[in-house]
Amino acid sequence: MKYLKLAVAAVLACAWGNAYAFHSGGVAECDGCHTMHNSDGGVAMTSFRTQYEAGPYLLQGNQSEACLNCHQNSTATPDTGPTGYHISTPAANLVTAGNTAATLAVPLQMTPGGDFGWIRADVPFAVRGTPFVNKGEERGHNIVAPGYGYVADDKVTAPGSTGGFLSSKLHCSSCHDPHGKYRVTDVTKLDTQATTGAPIKQSGSGSAVLQAGFAQGTYRLLAGAGYAPKSYNAGAFGVPAPVAVAPGSSSSGYNRLENVNETVTTYGKGMSEFCANCHDKMLMNGYVSGTDMLRHPAGNAATLGATIAANYVQYVKTGDLSGTGSNYTSLVPFETGAVDQSVLKTTASNAQVKGFGPTAAASSTVSCLSCHRAHASGFKSMLRYAHENEFMTIADAAGVATFDTSATEGKINRGFVSAAAQEAQYYGRPASTFAGYQRLLCNKCHVKD
Repeated sequence: MKYLKLAVAAVLACAWGNAYAFHSGGVAECDGCHTMHNSDGGVAMTSFRTQYEAGPYLLQGNQSEACLNCHQNSTATPDTGPTGYHISTPAANLVTAGNTAATLAVPLQMTPGGDFGWIRADVPFAVRGTPFVNKGEERGHNIVAPGYGYVADDKVTAPGSTGGFLSSKLHCSSCHDPHGKYRVTDVTKLDTQATTGAPIKQSGSGSAVLQAGFAQGTYRLLAGAGYAPKSYNAGAFGVPAPVAVAPGSSSSGYNRLENVNETVTTYGKGMSEFCANCHDKMLMNGYVSGTDMLRHPAGNAATLGATIAANYVQYVKTGDLSGTGSNYTSLVPFETGAVDQSVLKTTASNAQVKGFGPTAAASSTVSCLSCHRAHASGFKSMLRYAHENEFMTIADAAGVATFDTSATEGKINRGFVSAAAQEAQYYGRPASTFAGYQRLLCNKCHVKD
């Protein structure tokens, strides 16, 4: 596998950005992503191209590789754990944890969106002697970044896409506006956005104070209405960028283990509508109970209602309905409906005891991210928890919850046969987080176990 040999300009830009926010909510330093001639010090700046031949749009790589130049550590400075803004673990730095056939490389990054590294490895397993394969490409968005080992999904188009979004053109810039032109000037109305106006001074991912006369970028540089990336073949986006606030901006912030405390990103509104730019057939805001339906409600109008909101608070795990307060878990987040940044910020945190977070209300809504991670996860369909079996855990002779490490029966672990690998899927949560023979976390809302 080839890895990018970063240009000096890009390295300095990322290093500078680590302290001073390279993007600062909007367009970054041009030469951090682009190269005029793909030449520095008499040699090519990237290993993907010959000298004097840059990538598309004069990028240092393609539309995804140019992002991973900073958002994945180089092998020269190996990852040792969750690290700041990284969303991909280099193959050479993956942690080894066993699986049925050989060794499985477990990704290290634990951002809310997930580590793309989960899509790299196919994991063989068997159920009652019948062989299966837990396919890596089914665990996330298959961005095209061959220089980093990421190739297109074997499915031609995105699932649930009327416009037939081509998998071969999926890049980071399919969702994120690399120039960060989308901005808000009033942090009490984060869903009111424009591409022109006051200069962007700061990121909209976590700050709550905006200096008068300036604007801030949208959450995670996500694109808004009118965005039409070259990789998108269904016209232009029709909705604003989603509203959310994340805690911090470093490895002690949103990219961290959750074995002790939850990492709470407070989602306001608009995430499902944003996903529906490509997966439009998936969007459904509600239904009448008992009638035929095709998909789970998700969207700005897909409210929990009083009964499900009460279930969410009370449900701790299978057999335990003693929950009080907010009893929040990032394994099943929801949208609050708030668009005021200061309101969202009150529950965005990484340093609270477990259960801290927004409190589910009848007006809270289901979003795509209530079940899925945005980038990738350790589970099929980039879900936040196991869903392909009745149980998430088993129990030992004393009735204590354990992960299934059997190499001969893969119904639960799907080939991830070490406790370490399964803990990594849950962001460091040990089996004791759950009940013995824990049922699926659909029950956090529906309590059918």
